Amino acid sequence: MSKIRVLVGTKKGAFVLTADGKRKDWKVSGPHFAGWEIYHVKGSAADPNRIYASQSSGWFGQIIQRSDDGGKTWNTPGSSPEELQGPGGAPKAESNKFVYEGQAGTHKWYDGSQHPWEFKRVWHIEPSLTDPDTAYAGVEDAAIFKTTDGGKTWKELPGLRQAKGNLWQPGAGGMAVHTILLDPKNAKRIYVAISAGGAFRTDDGGKTWKPINRGLKSPYELPDPDAEVGHCVHRIALHPSRPDVLFMQKHWDVLRTNNAGDQWTEVSGNLPTDFGFPIDVHAHEPETIFVVPIKSDSEHYPPEGKLRVYRSKTGGNDWEALTRGLPQKDCYVNVLRDAMAVDQLDSCGVYFGTTGGQVYCSANGGNSWNAIVHDLPAVLSVEVQTLK
Repeated sequence: MSKIRVLVGTKKGAFVLTADGKRKDWKVSGPHFAGWEIYHVKGSAADPNRIYASQSSGWFGQIIQRSDDGGKTWNTPGSSPEELQGPGGAPKAESNKFVYEGQAGTHKWYDGSQHPWEFKRVWHIEPSLTDPDTAYAGVEDAAIFKTTDGGKTWKELPGLRQAKGNLWQPGAGGMAVHTILLDPKNAKRIYVAISAGGAFRTDDGGKTWKPINRGLKSPYELPDPDAEVGHCVHRIALHPSRPDVLFMQKHWDVLRTNNAGDQWTEVSGNLPTDFGFPIDVHAHEPETIFVVPIKSDSEHYPPEGKLRVYRSKTGGNDWEALTRGLPQKDCYVNVLRDAMAVDQLDSCGVYFGTTGGQVYCSANGGNSWNAIVHDLPAVLSVEVQTLK
């Protein structure tokens, strides 16, 4: 029988949740890297035992962790334990491994002035689909880096910041490359999303990038209806069978494109609110998508205190609330952009984590939900591995 491994990043460590294909009895391992913010944990499609994690601290900096045995043990590629110890035994992180190419330049600040690029942390790690030693890192301040030696060294793909990076501006959570999507049918095509820069695409393996934001409307932040960059995109998702079709959860609005981002169309339809963070696609139904509506950009909790995932089986516009097993009163958690994932089992599993520390699983495509765990630290990210 297949096994499921759920990789959870939280504000105070990483957790590995495992179950068999029935997805009923779960074992919890963790916290790994206790006390550290784990922005993202993701396994390699080429070797499921290879897992990368982003370990971050406002005090101590950024460390990349790597496991070669499915999360049982971890190492810091490129650094010895001694190198990661500062005076008096305090941790010392190796953020100098992420160095912007050439002159870093400036981007827009909150007040509209120009501000120098400064590396802060890794938000997202996207392992290559074919090589466990190759992975991409999306960082704050927004840029994309690549490793080809299993995380020992990272090199920026500077063409992304040349796509009008001087006009990008931090959102409320900072200015970061938070989503990286690799096209499974075209190895040279990569999509990224940036808050608040927009969505971008490369068709030459990362050398050059172009904004793909036509059709996005952000009247409060960007009075210019034709602004090429500056949109606060919260998340984009695709189904591997149709990598030209993308779905987007923006600061406000849910959208789709059928032409690799050249033109977007709003599909918010009958959602109670079209503000939210995550969006994902059913493993076997490319037109079935999931979102978690949140009340507003100032009130980050579900409308009416009812935690509801919404599913569209028509690629948007027509949405149904999925509530069975989810709290329907007095629930005021948020679900962050990297905190939803799906598995590959025949009956597609859908997973999401909340800022209240719950991780929910639906083993039937969203029809009903169960909490795998109730009391973790605030969940930052959820990824799923389907193991044969």
